[in-house]
Amino acid sequence: MATNKKIGFLFVAITILQFVYFANLFGQTTNTYTNPIIHEDFSDPDAIRVGEQYYMIASSFTSVPGLPILQSSDLVHWTLVGYALNNNTPFDYYKKVQHGAGVWAPSIRYHNGEFYIYYPDPDFGIYMVKSKNILGTWSEPILVLGGKGLIDPCPLWDDNGKAYLVHAYAGSRAGIKSVLAMKEMSTLGTKIINDGKLIYDGHGIDPTVEGPKLYKRNGWYYVFAPAGGVATGWQIALRSKNIYGPYERKKVMEQGASASNGPHQGAWVQTNKGEDWFLHFQDKGAYGRITHLQPMSWKNDWPVIGEDKDGDGIGNPVLTYTAPKIVEGARFKKIMETNPFQWNANPSANWRMAYQNSFRHYAILQNDSATNLWNFPAMYLRKLPAEKFTATTKITFNSLQKQERAGLILFGKSYASIELKNTEIGLVINYVECNKADKGSQEVIKPIAALANINNSTSIYFRIQMESEAVASFAYSMDGVYYTTLENKFKAVPGIWVGAKIGFYCASRQVTNDAGFLEINSFNIQ
Repeated sequence: MATNKKIGFLFVAITILQFVYFANLFGQTTNTYTNPIIHEDFSDPDAIRVGEQYYMIASSFTSVPGLPILQSSDLVHWTLVGYALNNNTPFDYYKKVQHGAGVWAPSIRYHNGEFYIYYPDPDFGIYMVKSKNILGTWSEPILVLGGKGLIDPCPLWDDNGKAYLVHAYAGSRAGIKSVLAMKEMSTLGTKIINDGKLIYDGHGIDPTVEGPKLYKRNGWYYVFAPAGGVATGWQIALRSKNIYGPYERKKVMEQGASASNGPHQGAWVQTNKGEDWFLHFQDKGAYGRITHLQPMSWKNDWPVIGEDKDGDGIGNPVLTYTAPKIVEGARFKKIMETNPFQWNANPSANWRMAYQNSFRHYAILQNDSATNLWNFPAMYLRKLPAEKFTATTKITFNSLQKQERAGLILFGKSYASIELKNTEIGLVINYVECNKADKGSQEVIKPIAALANINNSTSIYFRIQMESEAVASFAYSMDGVYYTTLENKFKAVPGIWVGAKIGFYCASRQVTNDAGFLEINSFNIQ
């Protein structure tokens, strides 16, 4: 598992006690499942089956490592097992925080014994990485098609050996949107070899059509795509006997009376029992884009996604449904979980280090002009794991310079944290809140307690308790038994294209040749 070895030090001393990747374990029987199947921000999912196992990938934007890989034996219970991208490219460009950029909606396919992932960077073009082992070493990114605003690629290797790529356009970079293009690739899938053709214009009936996924069935070429916007849209299917069209269009899923807004882009997967299923996401604000599983059927060579109770050929998302049939014994296959924490930008070597039984995070210099942590690159964060949860960490802060600070943060375009700071009177516990951080707002810092008679190295327990509606409270403890809960409540908000995140920072305001550090001794989620 070479990729995980490269990032393995990130997981040292971080014990995750959670049901995070096994959504709805409680109250779920072996015969039914309940949506969402993953209450985490794995946006723009694409998935495949190889043998008896299912693999899913998702957007990662500027988080590093990127391109998360999840594995399942039954399409319902998923485990994060690795990453396909060690750093974002170009490396120097992504050493700085580039909110909303990086890895947008990717696709994954298995061809000739290799896994291929195509992903777009809206500022640079469409890249491809590949590996013979889903958990092994992935190739360095290959630029398949350069250009701004080229997004949401998906390949198809046809029966005649030719390879094709469908993609969409981001209006913010390309100056055009709501159209889909089809282009031929080299048979190796490493470069585009023709100018291609626009195959669909969604203006009017399907505004903001994007996220296409390309398939072939019974002689038909199909493009599945969402339209109408992330939070308000629907799913369409296009079909043609010719890869370049003309394509017929049909709406195949819409929200209807369900609580699943969007419902946005995803992936068709067929089980080895012959069942068809569709994975997609729902935008849930601060919680991010959470994953749903829909039954899928075919009617007159058109897909129907969800339940079509009125028989009009347009399905609606289900809440509870009969679970997929699986190979006997596959459901409880042991899968190794990997580290869910990611950096806010490409990390430098001096940011972090495994040390004995802990993870050491050094105090990184914060830009003098920075009014808050919004563009601080050395943020060590993970997705919110559930609608309600309690996250508890034991940290040791060994501060060597005044104004160094380290804390547990709930991060988005607005954020709040509980921290230790080295001041003129020694270490102080602060509650920090910054509303509209993305607009340059100043932090509001509320001193909570001074740690009298303690030098600048101490251990402490911090806790964030999340309730429904993404409202959080903060607490601290000196012994891990008795906690003092702060009176402040904070309502989490999303970032740019991502949900809120939880994690750590360790920052400094002065240049030094001997920075202090934060040691993460434990991190538990219940």
